[in-house]
Amino acid sequence: MTMKHYARVLTVAGSDSGGGAGIQADIKAISATGSYAASAITAVTVQNTLGVSAVHSIPNDIVTGQIDAVLRDIGADAVKIGMLSTASIIRCVKEVLLRRKVTNIVLDPVMVATSGDRLIEESAVDVLANELAPYARVLTPNVPEAEILSGRKITSQADLPGIGRLLSERMESISGRKVSVLMKAGHLVDDELVDYFYNAETDHITELHSKRVHSPNTHGTGCTLSSAFASYLAQGCSLDDAAKAAKEYISHAIESGADYEIGHGHGPVDHFWKSHQ
Repeated sequence: MTMKHYARVLTVAGSDSGGGAGIQADIKAISATGSYAASAITAVTVQNTLGVSAVHSIPNDIVTGQIDAVLRDIGADAVKIGMLSTASIIRCVKEVLLRRKVTNIVLDPVMVATSGDRLIEESAVDVLANELAPYARVLTPNVPEAEILSGRKITSQADLPGIGRLLSERMESISGRKVSVLMKAGHLVDDELVDYFYNAETDHITELHSKRVHSPNTHGTGCTLSSAFASYLAQGCSLDDAAKAAKEYISHAIESGADYEIGHGHGPVDHFWKSHQ
């Protein structure tokens, strides 16, 4: 009998006790989009839909041990990286992934939660931008994150393609690698939501359109989108096809989850909307 093989995604991120973001959202999104999810937990947050009240970082050797254990045994067709709260853990994660020659990396440069709570030390921002991000295959910044990484103010969706290309060029100047950038427009106020994906490997920009859904349940959207992107890459999709599929998945997850009530703040998206159809 011929054995089947899963498309494998390792997510490296923090835990959200409320279940809407972080590792929990990653595992849901990876599973819902048809891949196998393994994980390395970088931090434990005390968190619910109202916000983050405490963050406990996992020791560096335990984080890298988790990554090593998964890659040594299970392997990974793609790696998604989320919350890395300190400069030292960023460097440790980079070292182990480079040593393992992992290249299919989707980096969600998590800095601030949907609630506004800061999730990364100030000293870690430069390390993330200059030492880890240049070795990703794909970056998925939202507007505030893109402003921090680029040093440029973003006032409209028209600014996004240029900033995406700028970030890609900066990353390549450091690592010599082609780093593609998915610029997310959710924080802007345009009626139609247009994300822009700059494919650095083909020098092509794809517009990703969706209707704007006014919903209180947007907690974990960034985690969910980047995990879906990694999941589709793990399944062998091209960069452009993975970007389009991930955008479609998160758009439906937001729309499907808009009418649910969970908690008293920013609830989660509906990760398993496909099962409701």
